[in-house]
Amino acid sequence: MYVQTVFAVKYREAVIGDNWKDELFRVIGNFINEAGCKSLLVNGVEDHVHCFFAIKPSIAVSSVMQSAKAKSSKWINENRLLPHRFEWQEGFGCFTYSKSQIDAVYKYVQNQEEHHKKQTFREEYMTMLVKFGIDFDERFIFGDLE
Repeated sequence: MYVQTVFAVKYREAVIGDNWKDELFRVIGNFINEAGCKSLLVNGVEDHVHCFFAIKPSIAVSSVMQSAKAKSSKWINENRLLPHRFEWQEGFGCFTYSKSQIDAVYKYVQNQEEHHKKQTFREEYMTMLVKFGIDFDERFIFGDLE
């Protein structure tokens, strides 16, 4: 199965630095591979990440994401990339695709910087939920700032 997951920095803070984001995306891709999947592309911007990967039906996406998010936040904190403790927002979005859609999804994930010059993360995420026919209550999509 081909899956795109999307998850945000806690409170959608724009803290993923340009000087270390590429390495972070490689680290997340490696954690996805370690979970028994095949990472196709990990990319994002300062406040969220898109992971595009192939997964076997015997593996739970939630387990892969729990591991990748936990290990990557630990990596960020152990490397002291921020002056404060880093956390991902709870949960993630998950969207599946057919083999014929791989190229289009890859290009979409690859072009996140350009894409977000036109659309916010919130707008992007809500559009994806509607496009995929996912029922949601907007009050529970994003945690508010404390």
